[in-house]
Amino acid sequence: MCGGIYLNEPVAGLVVKAQSGFFTVETEDGRRIICQIPGRLKKEKQDTDLVAAGDWVKISINKDGSGVIESVEVRKRVLSRARPAPDKRSILSDQEQVLVANPDQVVLVFSVRQPRPSLRKLDRFLVVAEMNELPAVVCVNKIDLAEPGETKALFRVYEEIGYPVIYTSAVNGDGVDELRDRLREKISVLTGSSGVGKTSLLNAVQPGLGRRIREVSRATEKGLHTTRYIELVPLDVGGYVADTPGIRSLAVFDLEPGELDGYFREIEPLVANCQFSDCTHRHEPNCAVLAAVADGRVSPERYDSYLRLREEHEILEQDAY
Repeated sequence: MCGGIYLNEPVAGLVVKAQSGFFTVETEDGRRIICQIPGRLKKEKQDTDLVAAGDWVKISINKDGSGVIESVEVRKRVLSRARPAPDKRSILSDQEQVLVANPDQVVLVFSVRQPRPSLRKLDRFLVVAEMNELPAVVCVNKIDLAEPGETKALFRVYEEIGYPVIYTSAVNGDGVDELRDRLREKISVLTGSSGVGKTSLLNAVQPGLGRRIREVSRATEKGLHTTRYIELVPLDVGGYVADTPGIRSLAVFDLEPGELDGYFREIEPLVANCQFSDCTHRHEPNCAVLAAVADGRVSPERYDSYLRLREEHEILEQDAY
């Protein structure tokens, strides 16, 4: 093996960066070791990534200071998407691309104004979180630009169905302490559209944090031929934050259209009361979901998001065959 192993016992560590077959592992004593995967692991047939940022691994260290990943701990959960095809114009629906392994939560940052929030995009992200059994936090930024009551009115439905919603302003500091506490000692995946003020908000949480994450994000988006990567950025309060450009155009991995209703929190409990077990909740008689939309128990906007996502995945399923 290149360099020759000089440590008899494997060292435990966390993968904090994965790029082009090289993995930066942070060991328990704070060292950062650049590692590769040995051939014996690569030979295993995989429909997902062998190693990803967020994986806990055991490594052997070579004389030259590089490392070899000897084993990977079983993942608690993953944030993943269907792998993009080589032509970048389609997806491989049977291949999983792991964006972050073992995340503790995903923080979805939207602004109340400049730009106005796309709640349909938020609904998509929440489906991804539910499918990955990943706790989701909604962070609403730029509340200093909103009229009194406007912000709560826009996002009240998400609080009502049980998602934590943090209202923040990087300008006046509202909600910054609450966000910092949410990030403390966790591996957090952060995502949000361009212009929502994420960099300023993170700099308010920790000076320089937003700038560092923006540098990582820009490095992954320089062109179609640049290998994209995920990096975990450490927090002063403990834990890490990962920015994931890939989640912004996420195609959900291994999602059957008929399963989608199970990932809308307010719809899932109603499904058992539909007359038909394969109810699509579009037009069927005695549909409990349609009844709940009609009487206001399910938001029409959330229901519309369900319909659009279902149609999208029905098309993907047809294309697969």
